[in-house]
Amino acid sequence: MTEPLRLSKRMSELGLCSRREADEWIARGWVRVDGKVVSELGSKVLPTQRITVERQAAAEQSKRVTVLINKPVGFVSGQAEDGYKPAVTLIKPENRWPDDPSTEQFHPTQLRSLVPAGRLDIDSVGLLVLTQDGRIAKQLIGENTAIEKEYLVRVQYTKPGRLPDADLKKLNHGLWMDGKPLLPAKVRWQNDDQLSFTLKEGRKRQIRRMCDMVGLKVIGLKRVRIGKVKLGDLPQGQWRYLRADEQF
Repeated sequence: MTEPLRLSKRMSELGLCSRREADEWIARGWVRVDGKVVSELGSKVLPTQRITVERQAAAEQSKRVTVLINKPVGFVSGQAEDGYKPAVTLIKPENRWPDDPSTEQFHPTQLRSLVPAGRLDIDSVGLLVLTQDGRIAKQLIGENTAIEKEYLVRVQYTKPGRLPDADLKKLNHGLWMDGKPLLPAKVRWQNDDQLSFTLKEGRKRQIRRMCDMVGLKVIGLKRVRIGKVKLGDLPQGQWRYLRADEQF
């Protein structure tokens, strides 16, 4: 039996928009099911039914921006906490990277609903994505995301000698956290005191905790890539727009 689903959930599953956007569009009468406008929130549909959206919805979605920022230490990813400022406060014209190739013009309305798609600890630096586009948020932090995130991690071994190869293997696969096994990672030495970590999940303070388990102390942590999008030459504390030809 095919069960009916909430229309907003089905639209999100189809990658049309986020659930919140779907509810907005339904309320505005911008969504059709099998050609008929459906404007009642909570409406249900069968997976076989055809969903289309009006041009206004697509036009509004195309105006939504995604911003890449090189987050410095001391800024939190999301809501302000303990007197620390959120990274979104750095999104102002004077902090825009002068070499940003995008022709997009900055406007304060772009700060509305500009939310982090993923987090980066207060004491970590590097690539943080802020977006108004629910599709991108879902792609990066949705339950089934398989997008890689790459980090450069400066470490100090707290035991005599060097980290044994067996422990490096454990970092790649075999560690457990909060009662669950971690997904396989790619961890390799970049140089004598720096490791490259490539992960497909992002549990809270995951890399620091992984390092701790094998006797490594993290001195510095920088995210350099999310999917196909790299931090590149973007200076710390500056931001740029995601280009139209870039995809995670």
